[in-house]
Amino acid sequence: MPYVVGSKGQIVISKEIRDSLGVESGWIAIQRLVGDHVEVYLFPPEHGDSLKGSLKTHLKDKVAAGKEWDAAREAAWAKAASKKMT
Repeated sequence: MPYVVGSKGQIVISKEIRDSLGVESGWIAIQRLVGDHVEVYLFPPEHGDSLKGSLKTHLKDKVAAGKEWDAAREAAWAKAASKKMT
């Protein structure tokens, strides 16, 4: 559906497209001139939600804070580095 460009150069993104992409107020629109047309990329703003506990279902072992955590982190890095090198 065609839309008229506003007096300030603004255009409307149809509700159907916004709904399909999940675009909401506050999203960032990046424009790029490609030949004879404009491409628009839409990005959601950074979220302020806490991610605490989001990986809980994926954890197999509990590790206490402090020295135990430091040792577990070092062991994980060593294992990852070993896999990369082989």
